[in-house]
Amino acid sequence: MANSREESYKLAGLTEEEYQKILADLKREPNPLELSMYGVLWSEHCSYKHTKKLLKYFPTEGEKVLQGPGENAGVLDGGDDIGIVFKIESHNHPSAVEPYQGAATGVGGIVRDIFSMGARPVALLNSLRFGSLNKQRNRYLLTGVVKGIGDYGNCLGIPDVGGEVYFHSCYDENPLVNAMCLGLVSVDKIKKGIAQGIGNVVMLVGAATGRDGIKGASFASANLEEDNENKRPSVQVGDPFMEKLLLEACMELVDNPYVVGVQDLGAAGLTSSACEMAARGKSGLELNLDKVHVREENMSAMEIMLSESQERMLYVVKPQGVEEVKKVFAKWDLQASEIGKVTDSGKIEIYYKGKLEGSIPTESIVDGVPLRDPLRKKPAYIEEKAKDIPIKEKVNYNDVLKTLIADENICSRKWIYSQYDYMVGNNTILRPGDTVGAVRIQGTTKAIGMTVDCNPLYPYLEPYHGGMMVVLESYRNLVAGGFKPLGITNCLNYPNPEDPENYYVLEQSIKGIAKACQELNTPVTGGNVSLYNQGVNTKIYPTPVIGMVGLIEDYHRCVTTAFKGEGELVYLVGELGNSLGGSIFYQKVYGYEGGKLPDVDFQKERNAAKGILELITRGLLASATDISQGGLAIALIKSCIKGKVGVEVELGTQNLNLELFAEGGGYLVSVKEENALKIEEFLTGAAISWKKLGKTQGDEIIIKNNKERVIHLHLKEVAPLWETALERRVSGDRE
Repeated sequence: MANSREESYKLAGLTEEEYQKILADLKREPNPLELSMYGVLWSEHCSYKHTKKLLKYFPTEGEKVLQGPGENAGVLDGGDDIGIVFKIESHNHPSAVEPYQGAATGVGGIVRDIFSMGARPVALLNSLRFGSLNKQRNRYLLTGVVKGIGDYGNCLGIPDVGGEVYFHSCYDENPLVNAMCLGLVSVDKIKKGIAQGIGNVVMLVGAATGRDGIKGASFASANLEEDNENKRPSVQVGDPFMEKLLLEACMELVDNPYVVGVQDLGAAGLTSSACEMAARGKSGLELNLDKVHVREENMSAMEIMLSESQERMLYVVKPQGVEEVKKVFAKWDLQASEIGKVTDSGKIEIYYKGKLEGSIPTESIVDGVPLRDPLRKKPAYIEEKAKDIPIKEKVNYNDVLKTLIADENICSRKWIYSQYDYMVGNNTILRPGDTVGAVRIQGTTKAIGMTVDCNPLYPYLEPYHGGMMVVLESYRNLVAGGFKPLGITNCLNYPNPEDPENYYVLEQSIKGIAKACQELNTPVTGGNVSLYNQGVNTKIYPTPVIGMVGLIEDYHRCVTTAFKGEGELVYLVGELGNSLGGSIFYQKVYGYEGGKLPDVDFQKERNAAKGILELITRGLLASATDISQGGLAIALIKSCIKGKVGVEVELGTQNLNLELFAEGGGYLVSVKEENALKIEEFLTGAAISWKKLGKTQGDEIIIKNNKERVIHLHLKEVAPLWETALERRVSGDRE
C-alpha cells in the first residue's frame, strides 16, 4: 500500500514532502483526481516553488504601475485614462517537440492573457533561441516556430512589431520561444481574474474541451529527454480563428456590468483557472463537469480538469446577466456553458455524473506548496572566464567586419519578420528591424515603444552584473527611439534549479535585474519563469529576457537607426565601456567566450538617456541607435546600410579594438549640420560624454584612427552580406 501511494504521488510529479503537506491540508488521503490537480498546480511551471522567494527582490510598485504581479498581466498608466497591458510568457518545451503548434499556441496563450484583462491586443513581440544553424534540426525548429508565430498572429490581425533571435550551441537540445503581447484598455474597464459573489455563475466559453495538452504544465517542469516524440500529446493544438471570435466577444463584454471576473485557460487548464480565480476572490467554486462542452466521448473528470485545450475562457457572471452574456457569445458563434457557481466554502468542489469527485481548499492548492530553498554554489568557470585575453595589435578589420556583419547573431532578421504582418491595424509607427517596435495610441499623438532583449552571455559570465546589463540593453533601445522607459515584464529562462550552480546563477542574475530596475525606475509588472531548460547533454545559458515598455508624447518625433542622407554629422553620445568582455569580437575573432564585463554606472546611464530623450523631443536628432552587440563598428555599418549612405569617421583613440567593439553602452546619433552646435552645447552643459566622429557621405564606410585608415568597406559589398545571411543559413549554407 505504501509503495502504491509513493508511486502515485511520484507519478503526479510530487515529492514526499509535498505529499505530506497535502495530507496535512486535506486531513485525509487525496483521491487520484485531487492528487493530479495538486500535481499540476504544484509543478514548477505553475507554482514557482523554486523562485517565489527570489521574485520578491523585484521592485513592483511605481507611480505608473496600475497592476503589478499577480494578475493575468501587468498594467501601466499611459495617461489620458489609458492602461497599457502587457506580459511575456514562455512556450519552450512544447516548441522543442512540435515547433509549429508549440509556437502558435504560445502566441494564443499570451494574447488571451491580455484580452482577459479587458484590453484589446495591439502588438506582439517574440524572443527566440536556437542552436547553431549548421544543424538541420535547428533549421527545422526555427522554420516551424517562425511559421507558427506568423500564422497565428496574422490570423488574429495583431501586428508583430519586434523581437529578437539568438543562436548558440547551448540551445541545441532546448530552444526557447518567448511571446510578448501588449494591449490597451480604458483604466476604468480593467478586468480581473477573480471569482466573487456567492451564487454568481461560472461559465466556460469557447472551444470544446478535448484530451490535448493534458499535463502540459508538468511536461514544462522537467528536463527535456531524448524521447521528445512521445511528448507530442502534451502539446496543445491551436485554432486562431476560434481565438479571433473569442477576442471579439470578450471585447464586446468589456462594458457589461454583470461580468465579475475573466480568466483564460492556459497551463493546467480548468484546474488552474478555477482555483486561481477562487483564491483571488477568497471564495470557493462548485463545478459540475457534466455541463462542460467536450469534443471527445467518455472523458474522465481528471481529463476534463487537466485538459489544456486552447481558445477557452472562464467567466464569472451575476445570475441576472447570464442570458445577456450568452447572447453575446452566441452572436460570435461561441458555446458558453454554465458549469458551476461561486460559493463561500473556500474549496473547489468537483461533481461529475452525480458524484462529488474532488474537494480541495483553494488556499492549499494555489498557495500551499512548500517553497524550495536549494543549495547555492558559485560555478568555478565564473572566475576562470573573468580574465581578458591578449589580443593582436593588428588585425584585418575589413575581414573582421565582413565576418561579424554576416554572423547569425548580428545579420538582418528580415527573413523572419517578413513572414509576420507587422502593419495590420495601421497603427505601427516603428517596424521590426529597428531598435524598438512602436504602435500609436489612436486618438492621441502618443505611441508606445516596446522591446525584448537578452544577450545570454552576460548573465552566464557574471550573473549579477550580467543581469543589470540585460535590463540596460532594453532601456537604451527605448531611449534611442525616443521613448521614456516605464516598466518591464520578464521571462526567466534557466536550466534545472536543483543544481546548486544553476541556482546560484539564477539568484544572482535576478538580483542584478532587480538592481537595474530600481536604478532606472522601471518596475516589474509581471512575467514568467521557465526552468528545467536542458536536455541530456547540454543546458541553456541563463536567458532572462526583458520586455520593456516606454511612451513618447508625440510619435512624429520618433527616430530610427538609419542615417537619413549625406552631410549629417555623426556623434558618439555616452560611453562605450571599458572592456571587451562578453563581446562578439572576442567570440568570433579569438574563439573566446569570456572576459570581464564592462562596468555599469547608473548615474551616467540615466543622464545620457535623459539627454537623448530631450534632444529627440526638440527634434534635433536625425537618427539614433544604442551601441550593443558588435560595438560602435557594427552600429555604424547598420546605420549606413539602413540609410543607404556611407560615412567617414575619425576615432582618435589609443585603444582601437575597445573603441570599435566594446559593448558597454552609449548611443550613435546623427544630426543635420545646422543643429550641431546646439547639440554640442546641450551635451556639454548636461555633463554627458560626447565625441564628434565624422560625416555621412558617398557609398563607402571609412573609419580612420589617428589619421590612419583602418577600415574601408563599400556598401554594395557589406549590405548583401548583412541582408541575406540568415536566409542563406536557413537554407543550409554554412558560409
